[in-house]
Amino acid sequence: MSIWRQSLPQLNGNVFLTDGGIETTLIFQDGLDLPYFAAFDLLRRPDGQEALLRYFRIYAELARERKVGLVLESPTWRASADWGAKLGYSERALAETNAAAIELMAQVRNEYRNEVPAIVISGCVGPRGDGYVPEQRMTAEEARAYHAAQIRTFSGTQADMVTAITMNYVEEAIGIARAAADAAMPVAISFTVETDGHLPTGESLEEAIARVDAATGNLPVYYMINCAHPTHFAERLASAAPWVDRIGGLRVNASAKSHAELNDSTELDAGNPVELGALHSPLLHTLKRVTVVGGCCGTDHRHVDEIAKAAVAARRPSAPAYRVNIF
Repeated sequence: MSIWRQSLPQLNGNVFLTDGGIETTLIFQDGLDLPYFAAFDLLRRPDGQEALLRYFRIYAELARERKVGLVLESPTWRASADWGAKLGYSERALAETNAAAIELMAQVRNEYRNEVPAIVISGCVGPRGDGYVPEQRMTAEEARAYHAAQIRTFSGTQADMVTAITMNYVEEAIGIARAAADAAMPVAISFTVETDGHLPTGESLEEAIARVDAATGNLPVYYMINCAHPTHFAERLASAAPWVDRIGGLRVNASAKSHAELNDSTELDAGNPVELGALHSPLLHTLKRVTVVGGCCGTDHRHVDEIAKAAVAARRPSAPAYRVNIF
């Protein structure tokens, strides 16, 4: 049974951590093999399940120490039909794995439920194609149909919401938002941007958010930015425009390299955790609605801890609440 699906606590102005770059941590630090960057594939091995539990417990400990909330983002970014087929999963096996991922998150929540103020479980949905390149572009209705199976699976679990991570074109984001509404699940949409602060399609964040809101009747409970360094988008946000208030979360990269450079890298660029945290202070004064903070490629608990310090300093419990779509 979901705990927070009807009233997400991160919408009330308090800080919530989420994790860092799960795939880069598991590959470069833990030495695990993740074909197609598919962390969910670890769930079919007992040692893989233990590796995932260790990983998420680190962030639960951070939330406990910082006395902030936690969003547990399931390791299912690649757990949709096309990627599952590449790894040999049947439709049934993939659904069972998505459900098992949420059960793993519920296990962590149960372990820390008396030590962390609030723990939200999010079912992570990734792009059908490459995370950096808007290939295999679908219409909104095609995206709705493609992502429906994974989201329906989440709706039958303890997941409180759905988060679409690394969206690189608008139509897929619209389709996911509609599929989430079909399943009566709150949804957050996270766009990625290039070094110029625009989506890979060339659209600005403002345009992308406006198009999704217009097409869905403001279905997303908030938007996020992920898989980009703060220097890539900070200048694009230097205004008090209403669309900026739709951004409720940040999951940044450790490296300032472009997506193309990261794709070609054979070594991890972990950047500087302290500097990354410091870059969040001015960002969070502009992005007044951001309450969910974490990391993406190259980040780990050190980066997220520094980001948490900046977020706690910037946020007050009295921050104005969002309008929430209740299902």
